[in-house]
Amino acid sequence: MGNLQAPLPEGFISLPVVDFSLSREEISRAIVDAGKDIGFFQVINHGVPEQVRRDMEAVCKEFFAMPAADREAFHSDDNLKPNRFFSGSTYKTGGEKFWFDCLRLSSTFPIGDSKNNWPEKPQKLREVFERFAVHTRGMGMELLRLLSEGMGLRPDYFEGDLGSGNMTMNLNHYPPCDDPNAIGLPPHCDRNLLSLLIPSTVPGLQFSYKGSWFTVETMPNAYIVNFGLPLQVVTNGVLKSIEHRVVTNPKESRRSVGVFITPSWDCVISPAEEFLSKENPACYHAVTFREFYDMHSVVKDGLSSVLTISHKNIQETVDTQI
Repeated sequence: MGNLQAPLPEGFISLPVVDFSLSREEISRAIVDAGKDIGFFQVINHGVPEQVRRDMEAVCKEFFAMPAADREAFHSDDNLKPNRFFSGSTYKTGGEKFWFDCLRLSSTFPIGDSKNNWPEKPQKLREVFERFAVHTRGMGMELLRLLSEGMGLRPDYFEGDLGSGNMTMNLNHYPPCDDPNAIGLPPHCDRNLLSLLIPSTVPGLQFSYKGSWFTVETMPNAYIVNFGLPLQVVTNGVLKSIEHRVVTNPKESRRSVGVFITPSWDCVISPAEEFLSKENPACYHAVTFREFYDMHSVVKDGLSSVLTISHKNIQETVDTQI
Protein backbone atom coordinates (compact mmCIF):
# COMPACT_ATOMS: atom_id res chain seq x y z
CA MET A 1 0.00 0.00 0.00
CA GLY A 2 1.24 3.47 -0.82
CA ASN A 3 2.19 6.03 1.77
CA LEU A 4 -0.45 8.72 2.16
CA GLN A 5 2.13 10.87 3.92
CA ALA A 6 4.77 10.71 1.16
CA PRO A 7 6.82 13.94 0.78
CA LEU A 8 4.94 15.91 -1.88
CA PRO A 9 4.13 19.57 -2.58
CA GLU A 10 1.66 21.06 -0.14
CA GLY A 11 -1.88 20.04 -1.00
CA PHE A 12 -0.81 16.92 -2.93
CA ILE A 13 -1.27 13.35 -1.80
CA SER A 14 0.10 10.00 -2.95
CA LEU A 15 -2.56 7.33 -3.34
CA PRO A 16 -2.17 3.76 -2.07
CA VAL A 17 -0.59 1.49 -4.67
CA VAL A 18 -1.95 -1.89 -5.75
CA ASP A 19 0.77 -3.85 -7.55
CA PHE A 20 -0.52 -6.67 -9.75
CA SER A 21 2.92 -8.32 -9.75
CA LEU A 22 2.46 -9.38 -6.11
CA SER A 23 0.66 -12.49 -4.83
CA ARG A 24 -3.15 -12.63 -4.96
CA GLU A 25 -3.29 -12.45 -1.18
CA GLU A 26 -1.12 -9.33 -1.10
CA ILE A 27 -3.11 -7.67 -3.90
CA SER A 28 -6.44 -8.46 -2.23
CA ARG A 29 -5.26 -7.08 1.08
CA ALA A 30 -4.00 -3.87 -0.56
CA ILE A 31 -7.33 -3.31 -2.35
CA VAL A 32 -9.36 -3.86 0.82
CA ASP A 33 -7.08 -1.65 2.92
CA ALA A 34 -7.33 1.20 0.40
CA GLY A 35 -11.09 0.73 0.11
CA LYS A 36 -11.63 0.93 3.86
CA ASP A 37 -9.56 4.10 4.12
CA ILE A 38 -10.24 6.31 1.09
CA GLY A 39 -11.73 4.19 -1.71
CA PHE A 40 -9.04 5.44 -4.11
CA PHE A 41 -5.85 3.73 -5.23
CA GLN A 42 -3.45 3.40 -8.15
CA VAL A 43 -2.83 0.13 -10.00
CA ILE A 44 0.56 -0.66 -11.47
CA ASN A 45 1.78 -3.71 -13.43
CA HIS A 46 -1.86 -4.11 -14.42
CA GLY A 47 -1.25 -5.99 -17.65
CA VAL A 48 -2.91 -3.51 -20.01
CA PRO A 49 -0.43 -3.18 -22.92
CA GLU A 50 1.31 0.18 -23.05
CA GLN A 51 0.56 0.50 -26.78
CA VAL A 52 -3.17 0.09 -26.09
CA ARG A 53 -3.06 3.02 -23.67
CA ARG A 54 -0.92 5.14 -25.99
CA ASP A 55 -3.28 4.54 -28.91
CA MET A 56 -6.24 5.50 -26.72
CA GLU A 57 -4.58 8.70 -25.54
CA ALA A 58 -3.61 9.61 -29.12
CA VAL A 59 -7.13 9.13 -30.51
CA CYS A 60 -8.58 11.04 -27.56
CA LYS A 61 -6.26 13.95 -28.35
CA GLU A 62 -7.16 13.70 -32.02
CA PHE A 63 -10.89 13.78 -31.29
CA PHE A 64 -10.72 16.99 -29.29
CA ALA A 65 -8.44 18.56 -31.92
CA MET A 66 -10.98 17.97 -34.70
CA PRO A 67 -12.85 20.94 -36.14
CA ALA A 68 -15.75 21.95 -33.90
CA ALA A 69 -18.24 21.06 -36.61
CA ASP A 70 -17.07 17.44 -36.61
CA ARG A 71 -17.47 17.13 -32.86
CA GLU A 72 -20.77 18.98 -32.78
CA ALA A 73 -22.26 16.48 -35.21
CA PHE A 74 -22.32 14.09 -32.24
CA HIS A 75 -23.49 16.74 -29.75
CA SER A 76 -26.52 16.27 -27.53
CA ASP A 77 -27.74 17.84 -24.29
CA ASP A 78 -30.02 14.86 -23.63
CA ASN A 79 -28.61 13.26 -20.48
CA LEU A 80 -30.48 10.03 -21.23
CA LYS A 81 -28.74 9.54 -24.56
CA PRO A 82 -26.05 6.88 -24.00
CA ASN A 83 -23.66 8.07 -26.73
CA ARG A 84 -23.07 11.79 -27.05
CA PHE A 85 -20.66 14.70 -27.01
CA PHE A 86 -21.50 17.52 -24.61
CA SER A 87 -20.02 20.48 -22.82
CA GLY A 88 -20.41 21.68 -19.26
CA SER A 89 -19.16 25.19 -19.95
CA THR A 90 -22.68 26.55 -20.44
CA TYR A 91 -24.11 25.17 -17.20
CA LYS A 92 -23.99 26.87 -13.83
CA THR A 93 -24.73 25.61 -10.32
CA GLY A 94 -24.34 27.94 -7.37
CA GLY A 95 -22.29 30.37 -9.46
CA GLU A 96 -19.76 27.71 -10.52
CA LYS A 97 -19.28 26.84 -14.18
CA PHE A 98 -18.38 23.31 -15.18
CA TRP A 99 -15.45 23.80 -17.52
CA PHE A 100 -15.16 20.60 -19.54
CA ASP A 101 -16.04 18.81 -22.76
CA CYS A 102 -16.90 15.13 -22.75
CA LEU A 103 -17.42 12.35 -25.25
CA ARG A 104 -19.50 9.72 -23.45
CA LEU A 105 -19.89 6.30 -25.02
CA SER A 106 -21.85 3.27 -23.90
CA SER A 107 -21.93 -0.34 -24.98
CA THR A 108 -23.02 -3.80 -24.06
CA PHE A 109 -20.29 -6.23 -23.16
CA PRO A 110 -19.00 -7.95 -25.21
CA ILE A 111 -19.10 -4.78 -27.28
CA GLY A 112 -20.08 -6.32 -30.62
CA ASP A 113 -22.28 -4.06 -32.76
CA SER A 114 -22.56 -1.46 -29.97
CA LYS A 115 -19.51 0.30 -31.37
CA ASN A 116 -21.49 1.15 -34.52
CA ASN A 117 -23.20 3.83 -32.40
CA TRP A 118 -19.86 5.50 -31.69
CA PRO A 119 -18.46 8.39 -33.78
CA GLU A 120 -16.95 7.55 -37.16
CA LYS A 121 -14.20 10.16 -36.72
CA PRO A 122 -11.31 9.95 -36.10
CA GLN A 123 -10.96 7.02 -38.47
CA LYS A 124 -9.53 4.53 -35.95
CA LEU A 125 -11.71 5.61 -33.02
CA ARG A 126 -13.97 2.55 -32.89
CA GLU A 127 -11.14 0.05 -33.28
CA VAL A 128 -8.90 1.72 -30.72
CA PHE A 129 -11.67 2.34 -28.19
CA GLU A 130 -12.91 -1.25 -28.35
CA ARG A 131 -9.44 -2.67 -27.78
CA PHE A 132 -8.83 -0.29 -24.87
CA ALA A 133 -12.23 -1.00 -23.30
CA VAL A 134 -11.77 -4.78 -23.47
CA HIS A 135 -8.38 -4.63 -21.73
CA THR A 136 -9.41 -2.05 -19.15
CA ARG A 137 -12.71 -3.66 -18.22
CA GLY A 138 -10.96 -7.02 -17.98
CA MET A 139 -8.52 -5.53 -15.49
CA GLY A 140 -11.43 -4.00 -13.58
CA MET A 141 -13.28 -7.31 -13.30
CA GLU A 142 -10.10 -8.96 -12.00
CA LEU A 143 -9.89 -6.19 -9.39
CA LEU A 144 -13.43 -7.04 -8.30
CA ARG A 145 -12.57 -10.74 -8.06
CA LEU A 146 -9.55 -9.89 -5.91
CA LEU A 147 -11.69 -7.56 -3.80
CA SER A 148 -14.23 -10.36 -3.30
CA GLU A 149 -11.51 -12.72 -2.13
CA GLY A 150 -10.21 -10.12 0.30
CA MET A 151 -13.69 -9.44 1.68
CA GLY A 152 -14.59 -13.11 2.13
CA LEU A 153 -17.12 -13.13 -0.72
CA ARG A 154 -17.25 -15.74 -3.44
CA PRO A 155 -14.83 -14.74 -6.26
CA ASP A 156 -17.59 -14.18 -8.83
CA TYR A 157 -19.76 -12.08 -6.51
CA PHE A 158 -19.65 -9.02 -8.80
CA GLU A 159 -19.89 -10.91 -12.08
CA GLY A 160 -23.67 -11.20 -12.02
CA ASP A 161 -26.11 -8.28 -12.13
CA LEU A 162 -23.85 -6.09 -10.00
CA GLY A 163 -21.25 -5.87 -12.77
CA SER A 164 -23.17 -6.71 -15.94
CA GLY A 165 -24.71 -3.36 -16.85
CA ASN A 166 -23.72 -1.46 -19.96
CA MET A 167 -20.12 -0.27 -19.88
CA THR A 168 -19.65 3.49 -20.04
CA MET A 169 -16.54 5.29 -21.23
CA ASN A 170 -15.85 9.01 -20.81
CA LEU A 171 -13.26 11.00 -22.73
CA ASN A 172 -12.84 14.22 -20.79
CA HIS A 173 -11.21 17.44 -21.95
CA TYR A 174 -10.66 20.38 -19.60
CA PRO A 175 -9.54 23.50 -21.51
CA PRO A 176 -7.28 26.03 -19.79
CA CYS A 177 -9.29 28.42 -17.64
CA ASP A 178 -8.23 31.25 -15.35
CA ASP A 179 -11.75 32.01 -14.09
CA PRO A 180 -11.57 31.53 -10.28
CA ASN A 181 -15.26 30.56 -10.21
CA ALA A 182 -14.88 27.78 -12.78
CA ILE A 183 -14.42 24.14 -11.91
CA GLY A 184 -13.88 21.13 -14.15
CA LEU A 185 -16.27 18.82 -12.31
CA PRO A 186 -18.10 19.55 -9.04
CA PRO A 187 -17.68 17.40 -5.91
CA HIS A 188 -19.40 14.05 -6.41
CA CYS A 189 -19.31 10.34 -5.69
CA ASP A 190 -19.58 7.97 -8.63
CA ARG A 191 -22.87 6.16 -9.17
CA ASN A 192 -21.26 3.22 -10.96
CA LEU A 193 -19.71 0.21 -9.24
CA LEU A 194 -16.08 0.80 -10.19
CA SER A 195 -14.24 3.62 -12.00
CA LEU A 196 -11.00 3.02 -13.91
CA LEU A 197 -9.19 6.18 -15.00
CA ILE A 198 -6.20 7.05 -17.16
CA PRO A 199 -5.40 10.40 -15.53
CA SER A 200 -3.99 13.50 -17.11
CA THR A 201 -0.33 14.29 -16.58
CA VAL A 202 -1.53 17.80 -15.67
CA PRO A 203 -2.68 17.85 -12.01
CA GLY A 204 -6.34 18.58 -11.35
CA LEU A 205 -8.06 15.52 -9.86
CA GLN A 206 -8.77 16.10 -6.18
CA PHE A 207 -10.49 14.09 -3.48
CA SER A 208 -11.74 14.87 -0.02
CA TYR A 209 -9.73 13.28 2.80
CA LYS A 210 -10.21 14.02 6.50
CA GLY A 211 -12.02 17.27 5.78
CA SER A 212 -9.56 18.70 3.24
CA TRP A 213 -9.17 18.60 -0.53
CA PHE A 214 -5.98 17.03 -1.86
CA THR A 215 -4.62 16.93 -5.40
CA VAL A 216 -3.73 13.44 -6.57
CA GLU A 217 -0.09 12.81 -7.47
CA THR A 218 -0.17 10.25 -10.28
CA MET A 219 2.35 7.53 -11.13
CA PRO A 220 3.51 6.87 -14.72
CA ASN A 221 1.46 4.23 -16.56
CA ALA A 222 -0.83 3.68 -13.57
CA TYR A 223 -4.61 3.51 -13.50
CA ILE A 224 -6.45 5.45 -10.84
CA VAL A 225 -9.31 3.36 -9.44
CA ASN A 226 -12.10 4.46 -7.15
CA PHE A 227 -15.12 2.75 -5.65
CA GLY A 228 -18.60 3.97 -6.53
CA LEU A 229 -21.51 4.37 -4.13
CA PRO A 230 -23.01 0.93 -4.91
CA LEU A 231 -19.86 -0.72 -3.50
CA GLN A 232 -20.23 1.29 -0.31
CA VAL A 233 -23.84 0.13 -0.03
CA VAL A 234 -23.11 -3.54 -0.82
CA THR A 235 -20.42 -3.66 1.90
CA ASN A 236 -22.68 -1.75 4.32
CA GLY A 237 -20.19 1.08 4.62
CA VAL A 238 -17.06 -1.05 5.09
CA LEU A 239 -15.68 0.24 1.77
CA LYS A 240 -15.74 3.96 1.08
CA SER A 241 -16.87 5.98 -1.91
CA ILE A 242 -15.20 9.33 -1.47
CA GLU A 243 -16.18 12.67 -2.95
CA HIS A 244 -13.85 13.95 -5.62
CA ARG A 245 -13.72 16.82 -8.10
CA VAL A 246 -11.64 18.24 -10.94
CA VAL A 247 -10.17 21.74 -10.83
CA THR A 248 -9.09 23.68 -13.89
CA ASN A 249 -5.61 24.76 -14.84
CA PRO A 250 -5.07 28.38 -15.94
CA LYS A 251 -2.40 27.53 -18.54
CA GLU A 252 -2.66 23.90 -19.62
CA SER A 253 -5.47 21.71 -20.89
CA ARG A 254 -6.15 18.33 -19.30
CA ARG A 255 -7.46 15.08 -20.79
CA SER A 256 -8.48 11.89 -19.03
CA VAL A 257 -10.21 8.65 -20.01
CA GLY A 258 -12.53 6.75 -17.70
CA VAL A 259 -14.13 3.31 -18.00
CA PHE A 260 -17.03 2.55 -15.67
CA ILE A 261 -18.37 -0.84 -14.62
CA THR A 262 -22.04 -0.61 -13.67
CA PRO A 263 -24.84 -2.84 -12.34
CA SER A 264 -27.74 -3.83 -14.58
CA TRP A 265 -30.80 -1.56 -14.34
CA ASP A 266 -32.90 -4.08 -12.41
CA CYS A 267 -30.13 -5.13 -10.03
CA VAL A 268 -31.08 -4.56 -6.40
CA ILE A 269 -28.46 -2.49 -4.59
CA SER A 270 -28.47 -3.37 -0.89
CA PRO A 271 -26.06 -4.47 1.86
CA ALA A 272 -24.89 -8.05 1.36
CA GLU A 273 -25.85 -10.54 4.06
CA GLU A 274 -22.16 -11.19 4.71
CA PHE A 275 -21.87 -7.68 6.19
CA LEU A 276 -24.99 -7.78 8.38
CA SER A 277 -25.55 -8.98 11.93
CA LYS A 278 -27.57 -8.06 14.99
CA GLU A 279 -24.72 -5.80 16.05
CA ASN A 280 -24.26 -4.42 12.52
CA PRO A 281 -27.67 -3.80 10.93
CA ALA A 282 -28.16 -2.48 7.41
CA CYS A 283 -27.17 1.17 7.04
CA TYR A 284 -28.85 1.57 3.65
CA HIS A 285 -32.21 0.67 2.17
CA ALA A 286 -32.52 -1.54 -0.90
CA VAL A 287 -33.26 0.05 -4.28
CA THR A 288 -32.86 -1.05 -7.87
CA PHE A 289 -29.95 0.46 -9.73
CA ARG A 290 -32.42 2.36 -11.93
CA GLU A 291 -33.96 3.95 -8.81
CA PHE A 292 -30.48 4.66 -7.48
CA TYR A 293 -29.48 6.24 -10.79
CA ASP A 294 -32.55 8.49 -10.68
CA MET A 295 -31.84 9.50 -7.08
CA HIS A 296 -28.22 10.26 -7.94
CA SER A 297 -29.37 12.48 -10.80
CA VAL A 298 -31.77 14.41 -8.56
CA VAL A 299 -29.33 15.15 -5.76
CA LYS A 300 -27.09 17.71 -7.44
CA ASP A 301 -25.11 19.11 -4.53
CA GLY A 302 -23.13 16.75 -2.33
CA LEU A 303 -24.13 13.61 -4.19
CA SER A 304 -23.04 11.32 -1.40
CA SER A 305 -26.06 12.54 0.59
CA VAL A 306 -28.18 10.19 -1.50
CA LEU A 307 -27.13 7.48 0.92
CA THR A 308 -28.52 9.12 4.01
CA ILE A 309 -31.68 10.91 2.93
CA SER A 310 -35.11 9.34 2.83
CA HIS A 311 -35.84 7.10 -0.14
CA LYS A 312 -39.50 8.18 0.04
CA ASN A 313 -38.64 11.87 -0.25
CA ILE A 314 -36.25 11.30 -3.13
CA GLN A 315 -38.72 9.08 -4.96
CA GLU A 316 -41.39 11.76 -4.62
CA THR A 317 -38.93 14.22 -6.20
CA VAL A 318 -38.17 11.80 -9.02
CA ASP A 319 -41.88 11.21 -9.64
CA THR A 320 -42.54 14.93 -10.02
CA GLN A 321 -39.91 15.12 -12.77
CA ILE A 322 -41.33 12.27 -14.86
